[in-house]
Amino acid sequence: MTTRILVTGGAGFIGSHYVRTLLGPDGPGEVSVTVLDKLTYAGNPANLDPVRAHPGFAFVHGDICDPGLAAALTAGHDQVVHFAAESHVDRSIDGGAEFVRTNVMGTHTLVDAAHRAGVETFVHISTDEVYGSIDEGSWPETHPLRPTSPYSSTKASSDLIALSYHRTHGLDVRVTRCSNNYGHHHFPEKLIPLFVTRLLDGRKVPLYGDGGNVRDWLHIDDHVQGIELVRTKGRAGEVYHIGGGTELSNRHLTDLLLRACGATWESVEHVTDRKGHDRRYSVDCAKIREELGYAPRKSFEQGLAETVRWYRDNRSWWEPLTERATTWQKGPTR
Repeated sequence: MTTRILVTGGAGFIGSHYVRTLLGPDGPGEVSVTVLDKLTYAGNPANLDPVRAHPGFAFVHGDICDPGLAAALTAGHDQVVHFAAESHVDRSIDGGAEFVRTNVMGTHTLVDAAHRAGVETFVHISTDEVYGSIDEGSWPETHPLRPTSPYSSTKASSDLIALSYHRTHGLDVRVTRCSNNYGHHHFPEKLIPLFVTRLLDGRKVPLYGDGGNVRDWLHIDDHVQGIELVRTKGRAGEVYHIGGGTELSNRHLTDLLLRACGATWESVEHVTDRKGHDRRYSVDCAKIREELGYAPRKSFEQGLAETVRWYRDNRSWWEPLTERATTWQKGPTR
């Protein structure tokens, strides 16, 4: 029997890779996918071209904040995997209203529609940023939420709204919180794609502050693997961390990117640090490892080399996007 899955934000970086994986030759089979995407600046229909002809694929151009549309779509699906979100930290600092609308109101609209439609499972995709900053050690899923940016605050709010529908209404809600993603088809505003595309063009790259901010890096292949484990084997009402197991300072990462792109530190421009910039993120992935058998499969060395190669070979994909990414930008996010 075919499982009908509604994927919101499925034209974006992570969502589109999830859809391509589900409907690809190594996918689970016996699934159909409907993508709901507003196609904001970061949504790219071309990301879905590899599966557009698949008989189990459908696309709907629309807004998760539209109650009528959310009700109609959830009524025709068994499961929802909810990626749709505004996710750029710097943009949220510049103005947070759209983040509140999409991440908070949109999630409420969607999860309420899923509850009323009797959806079987609602997987809500979130971020490690909801915890704030940690000097040492790693957060378990039970750690209090202490977000510091407008972006992370709206994601924390959306997590709590989604989980409230499990506790109040019994809806099977499962939340994932991931570390920093990287890989191909990444809109060139986040650190890795921004630096790679600029370096390939012989341009300077902006490094925040002293470059000492530390992040854990997760390849999208491994993120999708974790999401699928949660969708198919996770428990209702639970939160699961998905990490890559590679913690790097931004300065160390910059050095690796310079080497990979054949550039030197002369290409680096030090810029004023972001307001409220969290120093370090680190998630404890023991729960998903022990319960669901998750483990990252792609080494960072391999994943970074593949990512740089993809951007070098696919200028036609990213060159039209760079103007949208840099119209207002001051520096790389996260």
